[in-house]
Amino acid sequence: MIDCTAIGKIIEKYDPTKLAIGTLGSHSSLNIFKGAKEEGFRTVCICKEKDAIIYQKYPIVDELITVKDFSELLNPNLQERLRKLNVILIPHGSFTAYLSTEQLTNNLEVPLMGNRRLLNWETNRKSQEIWLKQAGLRLPATFNSPDDIDRLTIAKLQGAKGGRGYFLANSPTGFYKKANEMINRGLLTKEDLEHVHLQEYALGVNVYPSYFSSILNNDVELLAMDRRYESAVDSIGKIPAQEQLEINIAPTYTVVGNFPIVLRESLLPEILQMGENVHKKAAEIAPPGIIGPFCLETVITDDLKIYTFEISARIVAGTNVGIGTSPYAYLRYGENMYMGRRIALELKEATKQKRLHEIVG
Repeated sequence: MIDCTAIGKIIEKYDPTKLAIGTLGSHSSLNIFKGAKEEGFRTVCICKEKDAIIYQKYPIVDELITVKDFSELLNPNLQERLRKLNVILIPHGSFTAYLSTEQLTNNLEVPLMGNRRLLNWETNRKSQEIWLKQAGLRLPATFNSPDDIDRLTIAKLQGAKGGRGYFLANSPTGFYKKANEMINRGLLTKEDLEHVHLQEYALGVNVYPSYFSSILNNDVELLAMDRRYESAVDSIGKIPAQEQLEINIAPTYTVVGNFPIVLRESLLPEILQMGENVHKKAAEIAPPGIIGPFCLETVITDDLKIYTFEISARIVAGTNVGIGTSPYAYLRYGENMYMGRRIALELKEATKQKRLHEIVG
């Protein structure tokens, strides 16, 4: 693993007056780049050729580096170019979707805002379960094998897949039937099934609170809240029940967008405490813990119990709905604060305090 000492030596060679914020051109890049520009940073985007139009239409990128595939981030020549540009990379979901944990921890020799030691906990669902349970959060039940399914269960893939290929089953027979359908539709492979995560489906409203863990201030801030819009499960209600039965539809959970949501105030104390508890446990299992953004993916049932089914120890795409408008960021900071800008502000303050080495790895 590339350790903090190695990254510290790279940071020592950077010009602190010319730091640039960079990321892969997808997921939450516009959020990150807009926040960087508003805090006075140069921006560098590693982008697929077909997506360059985004950064032509939204001119918030100073240097656009086009690649055929995001795996080119591991190219030593590209990494050298990024280091010469004094780039600090901001990880988001595409990093773990297109690159393995081993590649990110062993082959990416560019400073990354965050804690690389937590990657192994975030990308392994069993490790996530241990982390969240030790933090005192309420989790849905999990099953070791499809043959153990005895209630409504959601089957998920490992890593950040945006809900693609997820499906529901309430019995072993139902699982294997749905799995074969997903394979035939090209949404799953047989290899995926070997690593599928089976979790009880908690019936309720999905709520995704996003926090910012500040090493500089020794604090956890609640900055945003959203829920996802998923295809085709969120559109199936438009089809009458009789037709649903006739076409025998098997909807999946591919995320196509996000909605902002404001939670009833009586639920906020628990949501805030959950963020604190997860951060404290992270500092024990992988010091110094979470650095920067993280998100708890939850379900709130009709008796107002909050179940946490996943954690993302990075910025999530749901924070995009809060660019300039998040009520939770407004309550703390006033106008025009959002996750991308909060990231840039932490980097700016760390540079001023000569503590940049504490928030990058």
